[in-house]
Amino acid sequence: MHFLKTYQTELITTGILILVLLIVRYLSHTLVKRIGRKSGINEARIHLICRYITVTLFILALTIESVVLGAELKDMTFILSSVFAVIGTGLFAIWSILSNVTSGIIMFFSFPYKVGDKIQIHDSDFPIECIIEDIRAFHLHLRLDNGDLVTYPNNLLLQKAVTLIEKDAIESLMDDGGDSI
Repeated sequence: MHFLKTYQTELITTGILILVLLIVRYLSHTLVKRIGRKSGINEARIHLICRYITVTLFILALTIESVVLGAELKDMTFILSSVFAVIGTGLFAIWSILSNVTSGIIMFFSFPYKVGDKIQIHDSDFPIECIIEDIRAFHLHLRLDNGDLVTYPNNLLLQKAVTLIEKDAIESLMDDGGDSI
């Protein structure tokens, strides 16, 4: 009972923080799902973006909770600078992966093509005419006309010109009796 009296303010603030973050999480997930379904985006991609939101909110909650529980600014500054130094070094080493994940998030909200569309990527080194088979966090699965599967990094796709050749080309292939996919 002594514990509850001593930390009453912190416990109430923590409860309010958890409630507010759960509401924000619910609202953001609902909005992402609505945008995703309205745009015809794959359910797996919708869940991936929702996971990113949850992790971000969790990190925000930990930061706020440490302030609520009395962490001093000088201690937090030391910890954060150490963490950012380690993360910065690690991020420099894996910038390509992060670039692809960021591109995947951008593509979720503003990519005009979807699974099943036939596109042409205007790449001077490796021009591709293909059907989008899957859009993942790091790359796209593209099916060439000869049946080969190509994985193409998300960040490169955002840097290249892309032309839509045919919407829902997978359906038209299946209607023609094609089994190359």
